[in-house]
Amino acid sequence: MRWWADGHVSGSPEAPFDLSDRGLLLGDALFDTAMVRGGHVVRGRAHLDRLEAGCATLGMHFDRTRAAAAWAAVCGGLEAGSVRLTVTRGSGPRGVAPPADPSPRIFASSAPGLPEPFAPVRLATSAIRRNETSPTSRLKTTGYLDAVLATRAAREAGADEPLFLNTQGNAACTGIGNLFALIGRRLVTPPVSEGVLPGIVRAEMLAIAPSAGLVPEERPLTPAQLQEAGALLVTNSLRIASPVAALDGRVLPPPPSAATALLQALLRALANETGSSFSPERPAIPSPEDLP
Repeated sequence: MRWWADGHVSGSPEAPFDLSDRGLLLGDALFDTAMVRGGHVVRGRAHLDRLEAGCATLGMHFDRTRAAAAWAAVCGGLEAGSVRLTVTRGSGPRGVAPPADPSPRIFASSAPGLPEPFAPVRLATSAIRRNETSPTSRLKTTGYLDAVLATRAAREAGADEPLFLNTQGNAACTGIGNLFALIGRRLVTPPVSEGVLPGIVRAEMLAIAPSAGLVPEERPLTPAQLQEAGALLVTNSLRIASPVAALDGRVLPPPPSAATALLQALLRALANETGSSFSPERPAIPSPEDLP
């Protein structure tokens, strides 16, 4: 792994740190994680746009040039891996109120290796609810304890990841990404107003759905509608798209051909950006029986 802090690259995560930093003490920080292929941050502009918008929501400055330099410093020579960028509000006095003139800090790290794309996941509905009334439900903040606890509970239940409902009882997202349901010829995902992060691959899926013969739709999804869907998919920037093989212990049927066509279209879109890094051939989608 490679780490970047205050303009210096290191092979160790250990570095001098201000113990009054609000990111450490209050979770007053945002982060973003992106795929790296051939030293290139995949959908890098979209990731920086999202970070910039998130910082604006929190009322703190985002140095886009410095962030891009941090990425470049840790991604050079990385053939396939991931990069994380963290932005904190910086130091401040005791108390919750933000400082009048904050000095945000940026940290970056990269790591080789990627999760297997299109690998199926098993979901278990979490008892923890997603608070759609909070602006942070639509931001990638460093306050991830709900996901940490829900993931632990999901693993104890024999699943891989948690499925979050919001306070209205509608499906929101999983602990690792956005949720899609294939209902007939409609590709449905909850709107961000349901307490959902505006995912980078989520936006890509909605944009390419028509090329796969699907109608994209953003609307609330109930748990009952998830059970009746032809397929469920979980998307994020590293796994790309994972078919849901089981929900709350019930094994789901293999994804229909429409889902495969959608994933093919997604691969073609990624190949257009990364060249030969992605193959536009038909992706192999494991069936539920292939799960350990």
